[in-house]
Amino acid sequence: MKFALPLVLSATLLGGCATNPVTGERELSLMSEAQEIQLGQEMDVQVSREMGLYDDPALQRYIQDVGLRLARTSERPNLPWHFAVIDEPAVNAFALPGGYIYLTRGILPFLDNEAELAGVLGHEIGHVTARHGVRQYTAATATGFVGAIIGVATGIGATQDLFNNVFGNAILSGYGRDHELESDRLGAEYLARTGYDPQAMIKVIGVLKNQEEFEKKRAAAEKRQPRIYHGVFASHPSADKRLQEVVAEADKFKTLSAPITAHEDYLKQTDNLLFGDPPKSGVRHGNRYYHRDLNFALSFPEGWVIDYNSYYIIRAISRDKQAMLQVEPESLVKELSPEEFLKTRMKVPALDQASPIKGLALPSYTGVVPESPAFGKYKTRAAVVYYNSKRFLFQGATKETGAFTVSDPLFLATIRSLHALTDKEKHLAEGQRVRMVRARVSDTFAGLARTSSLDNDSESILRLINDKFPDGEPQAGESIKIIE
Repeated sequence: MKFALPLVLSATLLGGCATNPVTGERELSLMSEAQEIQLGQEMDVQVSREMGLYDDPALQRYIQDVGLRLARTSERPNLPWHFAVIDEPAVNAFALPGGYIYLTRGILPFLDNEAELAGVLGHEIGHVTARHGVRQYTAATATGFVGAIIGVATGIGATQDLFNNVFGNAILSGYGRDHELESDRLGAEYLARTGYDPQAMIKVIGVLKNQEEFEKKRAAAEKRQPRIYHGVFASHPSADKRLQEVVAEADKFKTLSAPITAHEDYLKQTDNLLFGDPPKSGVRHGNRYYHRDLNFALSFPEGWVIDYNSYYIIRAISRDKQAMLQVEPESLVKELSPEEFLKTRMKVPALDQASPIKGLALPSYTGVVPESPAFGKYKTRAAVVYYNSKRFLFQGATKETGAFTVSDPLFLATIRSLHALTDKEKHLAEGQRVRMVRARVSDTFAGLARTSSLDNDSESILRLINDKFPDGEPQAGESIKIIE
């Protein structure tokens, strides 16, 4: 996610100082609290527009209530605190300046109770109360002071680029070991003041560390970048003495002899939570892709990694990363035959091996071009298929020219697979859900995995979301989460 918002610096701010709300010390700051709040408000609009809020008002109220209870015990209780769940399957959470905190939908299944939820929220609140984003912006601006002044004076994007790099990257990838530890300490203190056990901070980091280790192995097997929470470091919390020490400092703030855990309450609040791909963007099951709103399905080659974006562009990459197929649905806004459209889009007077697509009843046209808009100077299988009110543009290419002959039949097979959703596929296109059930005497995660809708690593995922990783088993009568 990249934020592209303007930041106005006035001459009165240059060289200004402010008191840090957490340390009480005076420090250089190039952003007032009023500007910090305004910045957070502006960025909040962009997050909501670009990432989207998860459509569950009851869950949103629950997250807001837990977050506010924590924030009101902090050093900055009067900020306009705002807590929300964004509709993203990745495991993450982040804080914007001025009191705007976000959890991804994807992190919630991996938390086991309300205390762990509070641990994540408390950590992110700590970033705001200690003004970590503002402090990093100030440090970066001081380092690149000339560029910042030029940006303000001329309108050239030096300041904006610096802003994007500091806030757009730090809020998702972390603020460095010292700031992350400070947020852990502050978060643990807020937990204790609110009635939770501050050790829940250690516990939730351990849960997310397990998820990180699993995700890294899975990403390596799929040859992609892992999607992990920024608040987790190299060592496991059980062996991280500095983390244990800073969390232990919060024990003196405990308010209850029997701290709040709220395991059952949390499971009820997250029951029926969407898991994995959102239906609005398309749902992946193995090598198949289903899109509910556009009512289509595609089958990609076995073992290929399928990805998509919010603009409905679908990309599949071979496991060896030597071949790629891109699919782009677009509206039929101009009456052109498939042949005319494809020649126009590929910017060629004619295509090699050109013809309608054999074995496909829909209006279509395909051919091979020496290069394409999607891949540049790579030999490309291009095709268009007219379906309902859309035309689907396919472009497939390989890194090595000699590999094209091997991959081209795979491209054509995927193109021919385009079809309307069947009744069974319509159900799959609605996505997967987290369900709360009572474990039976005979239940094991291996058995539950066999009936789960998860495609791969289902047993490990079920253990992870139930805090039983790597080899725990459900106990008869306990509430557990399954994926349907």
